[in-house]
Amino acid sequence: MPRSLDDSWDIATSVGATAVMVALARAAETASDEPLIRDQFAEPLVSTPELAGVREQVAAWWAGDPDDPEDEDFSVRSHNMIDSQAVRTHFFDAYFAAAAQAGIRQVVLLAAGLDSRAYRLDWPAGTVVYEIDLPKVLEYKGETLAKYGATPLADRRPVPVDLRHDWPRALRDKGFDVSQPTAWLAEGLLPFLPVAAQEALFVAIDGLSASGSQVSVEDFGIDPERRREAEARFAELRAKREARGQDISFNPFDLWFEDGERPDCADWFSARGWATRIVDGHEEALRLGRPPQPDGRPFVVTYVTATKP
Repeated sequence: MPRSLDDSWDIATSVGATAVMVALARAAETASDEPLIRDQFAEPLVSTPELAGVREQVAAWWAGDPDDPEDEDFSVRSHNMIDSQAVRTHFFDAYFAAAAQAGIRQVVLLAAGLDSRAYRLDWPAGTVVYEIDLPKVLEYKGETLAKYGATPLADRRPVPVDLRHDWPRALRDKGFDVSQPTAWLAEGLLPFLPVAAQEALFVAIDGLSASGSQVSVEDFGIDPERRREAEARFAELRAKREARGQDISFNPFDLWFEDGERPDCADWFSARGWATRIVDGHEEALRLGRPPQPDGRPFVVTYVTATKP
């Protein structure tokens, strides 16, 4: 269903299903012969019975049109999706390693989804990792990993709240210390927020950040023409699946908010005194030996990292 300002979801629907798609890519990368990243918790997180429908839809989306054996250029190709998630995971893992090396012991994952960093990264003693997301998403992850026998390697503190609501208060209620430097992460998040909510998010990060805090953001640039082309191809696949009586409830193109022009992330933080660094996602993929193949994706990615003096 298209987004609304007060919508909600669990891990198998709407925005929650995108977290499953991303974790499926991390699981596939981890199982590959020469993985760029290792997320040993991605596979158990996406292999539960309640996610069978999402897995089936994502697999069909990646595979393209089964009625057209020459269809090799669908809107999202599985190898490009897996590579892109491996590259961004590698980038943000390195970001947290550097933040820890700089002495930061307070971490906030904004829209944490199925992020397992609290369980798999080598956190220094005393690190607190706050995970903000909707209650049902956090419950699913915590319960699934507990059944798997996983134990967090940091002090993991779930913060069940919508980022469109008063999440700073909920964060402070969980023990967040505004006097201590923080490493913030907004990974795969911004297109799923209304423009006003993105602005409020950045304002809150700035206000809650002590000197020495860092923030890393995945910034998306949307190409309208390429989006229309990708959406049209995806609509063709959905129509054929619907005619066969298959589930077509997962439509990622319905989930982005397009309610106004978004500010440039680097410019926003620079204007408030943060020292910023920009890494082009395509160039980072080339550096890591994962050159993207043309697949018609309607966006380009940059990674913005900023430090508060």
